[in-house]
Amino acid sequence: MAIENTKVVNIKDAAMPRRLSPEASRSAALEAARELLLEAGPQAVTLKAVAGRIGRTHANLLHHFGSASGLQRDLAAYMGNSICTKIGEAVFQMRGGEVTPDELADLIFDHFDREGAGALASWMLLSGNEDALDPIVEAIHNLVDQIAEDGMADASLHELTLEMVLMALGDALLGGPLSASLGLPREAGRQIAGRKLAASFDEWQARSQSAND
Repeated sequence: MAIENTKVVNIKDAAMPRRLSPEASRSAALEAARELLLEAGPQAVTLKAVAGRIGRTHANLLHHFGSASGLQRDLAAYMGNSICTKIGEAVFQMRGGEVTPDELADLIFDHFDREGAGALASWMLLSGNEDALDPIVEAIHNLVDQIAEDGMADASLHELTLEMVLMALGDALLGGPLSASLGLPREAGRQIAGRKLAASFDEWQARSQSAND
């Protein structure tokens, strides 16, 4: 079963009402920021650019986010929650046999690469805005709690989560040139992650079977 990424809606091509509720205006700004990230990279995500994309003023964006750092932080939370929701759903689908480990690995890697989460994270680190990553870390922690069996996440699930996130982030930033220099296909990182997830899934199935016997 193929997993499709959420289609990005181009705000500037839609009819944007002149009057929006504060929450609707904020959501539109975050989606516009996400569009800019995907189209032109993290350096394009500025208050001025986002305001222009949705037909609002710079002052309006300052009211919602306080600063460029605030916009980055809220964008990280917005993307982190969206990514982790989709990954959580896919994990349960994999356990139900609807999604393969390779498809789950592709979903994770796509969000860090094609969906811009890796670029956003590296940009915030380089700009000294490390605290803006806290929402992503919190979203990942919540994801682990969500997929843990009986509400208990053991060390193996924590280690697997750490491994997948670091692999996907590293692949988004250096996967292309590093795999090429090692004579490996570009998708080598995804394939390794898929094998790791498959092994973990086999262990989960064995534990579930043992518990039911």
